[in-house]
Amino acid sequence: MREWQGNFSGEGLRIALVVARFNELITKKLLEGAVDCLLRHGVRAADIEVAWVPGAFEIPLVAKELAGSGRFQAVICLGALIRGATSHFEYVAAEAAKGIAQAAFTTSVPVIFGVLTTDNIEQAVERAGTKAGNKGFAAAESALEMANLLRILAADLPASKNGGEIPPSFPV
Repeated sequence: MREWQGNFSGEGLRIALVVARFNELITKKLLEGAVDCLLRHGVRAADIEVAWVPGAFEIPLVAKELAGSGRFQAVICLGALIRGATSHFEYVAAEAAKGIAQAAFTTSVPVIFGVLTTDNIEQAVERAGTKAGNKGFAAAESALEMANLLRILAADLPASKNGGEIPPSFPV
């Protein structure tokens, strides 16, 4: 049986983050967690770039542009949606998730969903670095693992769509 598995090494990786300003009290903490993770795992500070967008709905467009630029091996999307009294929450959450997934599918670059969807502010605070850990940190771990897995696959699958060539955005 053959297996492929990524790892958390950040050496040589360039990572972009797209962060929503809406609920900035929470999203700043998610960003801090993500950057902490990236630095701890060897990504150089100079290789981390952050784009701020108004809210979660705007994340996918910027994520797609960054992923499609060829400059980054992964894009981490961070936001915080807190349920309110109307159905607006469901629409924004669904479209953000769909758009983030579409950005990954169309660019073949890992675009990681790190958008909190919580019922109240307390749950959001818990997931931004208190009781439930920091989901920004967890999203960064996913980004590192996926970037490394794609690097391994690109080098190991000669019948892949790229003819065995390692994409320029994936340093070996």
